[in-house]
Amino acid sequence: MPIKLTPGKLEGLKAVSDARGVIAAAAMDQRGSLKKSLAKEKGVAEVPDSALSEFKELVTDVLTQHASAILLDPEYGLPASKRRHGKGLLLAYEKTGYDAATPGRLPDLLDHWSVRRLKEAGADCIKILLYYTPFEREPVNDLKHAWIERIGDECREHDIPFFLETVGYDAHGGDEKSITYAKHKPEIVTRSMEEFGKDRYGVDVLKVEVPIQMEFVSGTKAFKGEEAYTRAEALELFRSAAAVTHKPFIYLSAGVSNPVFIETLELAAESGTSFNGVLCGRATWKDGIAVYAKQGAKAFEDWLNTTGVRNIENVNQALKAAHSWHDKVEVAETALA
Repeated sequence: MPIKLTPGKLEGLKAVSDARGVIAAAAMDQRGSLKKSLAKEKGVAEVPDSALSEFKELVTDVLTQHASAILLDPEYGLPASKRRHGKGLLLAYEKTGYDAATPGRLPDLLDHWSVRRLKEAGADCIKILLYYTPFEREPVNDLKHAWIERIGDECREHDIPFFLETVGYDAHGGDEKSITYAKHKPEIVTRSMEEFGKDRYGVDVLKVEVPIQMEFVSGTKAFKGEEAYTRAEALELFRSAAAVTHKPFIYLSAGVSNPVFIETLELAAESGTSFNGVLCGRATWKDGIAVYAKQGAKAFEDWLNTTGVRNIENVNQALKAAHSWHDKVEVAETALA
């Protein structure tokens, strides 16, 4: 059944979408991982905060000219938000990473921010990242469920769309890049979508991983020799995951290369799923980290204007197969105009 959107949530979704009702957004909310990557490429122990802010400003300035919106963080990304060429703005509400010393990859919110404050800072939508697996211990998942319920209620109170990004992991500490994990991933993704698609959480858009690991899909260009699923099985897994929710959902690039992400979106299109767009980060700008670290801002800007633009245009081409979220909501036709 169609979702009923309140006026504020409708306006927020329209702000981050293209005219078709497809979310063609760039993601630039990386913090801890980006800092480490920049330091590694530069050959230093640490880079200053100003480097993160400058990197985000350059990415935002160039890529939002080819995207419907940008996802940023309020810690280092607010200066970049002023250079988004009138496109929509999603702001992250969670702290970066998780405490590895505590089991369960427990989430936490930014200390000095609230939904009210993020909205005042210009956010059209709120985004939360949650590490989640249905195979985790019940007390841990119960805590995560309550946490998401609270954020959903906060977003309802301030009438702003809530984007929830779920990222799976091995609850027993196994390697998430292994074929063993790849075989469990479809169930992890599908059950996560099913859980957080429930109305109690107040999630408006699910930002999800694809339910397969491309390198283990035989018959694809990304295949590396070990088979977890055939191409036909992968297509069915896309369909099975999409079938468990009536909510709009978009795919994340999860750090894969641009060619792999494009092939992933082509597979999603071939499966016939009604995905509603992407929030794509590293697949567009990751290879520019070394350029910025070793050659500086101007060289990185030049790289973005050539390779970076080509990467995001590849994504936009693949998004021609995406479906409008308008089909999943119940609003007056005039409100969508």
